[in-house]
Amino acid sequence: MTFATPRPNSPAPQRFPVVIVGAGPAGLTLGNILRAASVGCVVLETETREFIERRPRAGVIEEWAVRGLERRGLAANLLERAQLHTECEFRFAGERFRFSYGELTGQHHFVYPQPLLVTDLVREYADVRGGAIRFGVRDVELHDLDSDRPSVSYLCPETGQRQSLHCDFVAGCDGARGVTRTALPPDRTRIARHDYGIGWLALLAEAPQSADCVLFGMHLNGFAGHMARSPEVTRYYLECPPGDDPENWSHDRVWSELQARLGAAGAPPLTEGRLIEKRVLDMHNYVVEPMVFGRLFLAGDAAHLTAPIAAKGMNLALHDAFLLGDALVAHLSKGDASGLDGYSATCVSRAWDYAEFSQWLSEVYHGTSSGDPYRAGTTRARLHRLFDSRLAAAAFAEGYLGLNTGS
Repeated sequence: MTFATPRPNSPAPQRFPVVIVGAGPAGLTLGNILRAASVGCVVLETETREFIERRPRAGVIEEWAVRGLERRGLAANLLERAQLHTECEFRFAGERFRFSYGELTGQHHFVYPQPLLVTDLVREYADVRGGAIRFGVRDVELHDLDSDRPSVSYLCPETGQRQSLHCDFVAGCDGARGVTRTALPPDRTRIARHDYGIGWLALLAEAPQSADCVLFGMHLNGFAGHMARSPEVTRYYLECPPGDDPENWSHDRVWSELQARLGAAGAPPLTEGRLIEKRVLDMHNYVVEPMVFGRLFLAGDAAHLTAPIAAKGMNLALHDAFLLGDALVAHLSKGDASGLDGYSATCVSRAWDYAEFSQWLSEVYHGTSSGDPYRAGTTRARLHRLFDSRLAAAAFAEGYLGLNTGS
C-alpha cells in the first residue's frame, strides 16, 4: 500500500461512497448494482473503453450467473444473442463420448464472449445509468484502507495531475496484475497457489465451429479444446510447455495438432481458418484469504485466479460482484453490515469449490499426455465412471454448471 502526499497543485479531492478499481465484468456489474440502488460510485480503469470492449477473454457463462444478471436488468442482449449449450463431448482413444448435462439437470451454459458482455455492462453503466467512469488512469494508489476515511488517487491522463477520491469503500476489481491485491498486508493475508506445470496455447480462429458443442480432446500429444465464440470465430486450446513461444506454432503445426488431438471415429475434420490470436497461458490458480482488508474488498481475478480449465473465472467474478453489490447497498442504504461481514468467507468458499473441480478436470484433460502410466490409468477410470455411473455423471454436471450457488 502506498501513502503518497498529494501534490500542492492537485485538484481538490472528490468524494464517492464507493471507488471501483477495474472495469471488467466484476467491476462493471458491481457499478451497475450500485447505480440501480442510487449509491454513488466511480469506476477507474487503466485501459481505454475501446480496449476493454475488444479484449479477448472467456465466453462460457453458467445459467445461475445469467439469471443473476437478468434479475438486475443486465442480460437483455445476452439472452437474445447467446448460444445455448446443453452437451459437451470428450474425445479419447479415437472415440467420442457425448455428455448431455442438460438432460441431467435441466440447465445449460450460455456462450457469450466476454467482450460483448463488457460492452453491454459499460454501456448500461455509463451511457444509460449515467455512472462515473474514468478510462486511461495511471499510477493508481490506495490510501488509509484500514481507517474509516480511505481514499484512492491516480494520475489524470488529460492533465497529468494527481486526482484524489475520498470514499467509504474501495472495490478491487482490477484483475490478477492490478494494484489492489498488492495493497493487502502480507502478514495478514494468505495467498494459496497451485501451478499445473503445463501451458495452453490459446487460439482464436476465423472459422465456424466444427461441432455443435464444446470438445475436449485427451491425446498422447496433449490436451486440445474446441469452444464456440461466434458463428464466425472459434476458440481452440492446445496443451504446450509452460512459457512456450507462440511463434513456435505455425499455422500448419497448429491445425495438424488440432486435427490429430480432436480427431475421432465418425467425426468430420475440423474446419480450418486464419488464426487471429496466439498466446500461451501458463496454467495456475491462486486464492486470496481473506478477500478483505479494512475498507478494501477484492472481487474477481484480484481475489482468485482460476485457470481456464473449467471456464470458471468470469463466473466467479460475477458471483463476487452480486454479493458485494448487494452487501454494499445494504450497508450504505440501511446500515446492515451482515453482507459485508460474511462476504469474504462466502466468496472464498465458492472459489475453493471451483478450484477443486478445475483440478479434478485437469487430471482428466492432462493425464493421458503426462507420460505417467499411473495418471493415464486414472484418467481412463474417471472417464469410464463418468459415462457408466449416473451418480458420477450428476456430480460432474453439478460442478460443471456451478449449481451449488445461491446467487
